Amino acid sequence: MKALVQRVSEADVSADGVISGKIGRGLLVFAGFRREDTPEELQWMTEKLTGLRIFPDDSSNMNRSVRDISGEILVVSQFTLHADTRKGKRPSFVKAADFETAGILYRLFIQMVRETGIPVAEGIFGAHMDVRLINDGPVTVMVDSPLESTVAR
Repeated sequence: MKALVQRVSEADVSADGVISGKIGRGLLVFAGFRREDTPEELQWMTEKLTGLRIFPDDSSNMNRSVRDISGEILVVSQFTLHADTRKGKRPSFVKAADFETAGILYRLFIQMVRETGIPVAEGIFGAHMDVRLINDGPVTVMVDSPLESTVAR
């Protein structure tokens, strides 16, 4: 699993002009899944993201997590995080999970994040979405799960 994480002041996601998810201060998480991802990988990512210390403390050091600031999380699926652009001009997505598998993993991941008690909003899986955000910092971090980090590229 890959997650592109942005620290935001606010963010929302909509499909066909209808907002499906909206948050204030917190994390916008673009989540990409591989068919090899397991519930253990998703649990690892859940713990990593909810504990990731990228919010400022009173001294402006990145020392607080989304949990510490009572923030929110917006999760948007994004298979394009697994794009392979090493050859040619057109990205290959062979590493991304197929639609059905990705949908199952996406819903499981959202459930796991919700179980932490942090408010979670979400996009619409498989839809063409518009994402609006105010990136706070800007702070953007790519997080690879352990499986993702060990797979030969």
